[in-house]
Amino acid sequence: MLYGERVTLRALTTDDLELLCQFNNDLDVELAGGGDPPLPQSLSRLQATFQGKLSQEDRDGPEFAIEADNQFIGHCALFHFDQVARTCELGITIGDKNYWGHHYGREVVRLLLDYGFRFHNLHRIFLSVNGNNERALHAYRACGFVEEGRLRSHVWNDNGYVDLVFMGILRKEWAGRQQGKAEQTKTRPVR
Repeated sequence: MLYGERVTLRALTTDDLELLCQFNNDLDVELAGGGDPPLPQSLSRLQATFQGKLSQEDRDGPEFAIEADNQFIGHCALFHFDQVARTCELGITIGDKNYWGHHYGREVVRLLLDYGFRFHNLHRIFLSVNGNNERALHAYRACGFVEEGRLRSHVWNDNGYVDLVFMGILRKEWAGRQQGKAEQTKTRPVR
């Protein structure tokens, strides 16, 4: 498990699936995550997929449930690992809309970056996000991601075309941010 100040990243369990199914069928959550056209998902299909993954893997892998205030609020993962280039993709969904706009996503992304760079020895972590998701773009930039490219009018989303934005962060950029935080902590006066 990974622990932040307000969130815990832990393994997904069968107890999470009912709420995860609700998140996956919430139109606002789907559109924010780029899921257009939104498609319904049954609980039985989600359970079957979950059981299939469990039977194929000897470990759960870097997919996490996001927990805050002792409740399941979303999920996140590192995926599409390239063992030669030392890269992977990051994905996050905060499904509980009560936790939107309060920087929980930033804390989750920072935990995933720390996990990926420290424990997987990654060189680069990347993601893609719809260009109309200003909240996500702002959060990713605050975590150190930089825009690396943009496919104009590439995604059909909620009755219109939007750009698909590619962002990434290199290990050296992440390490520089970590060093800067450590130096700020040293120079703060003790109260």
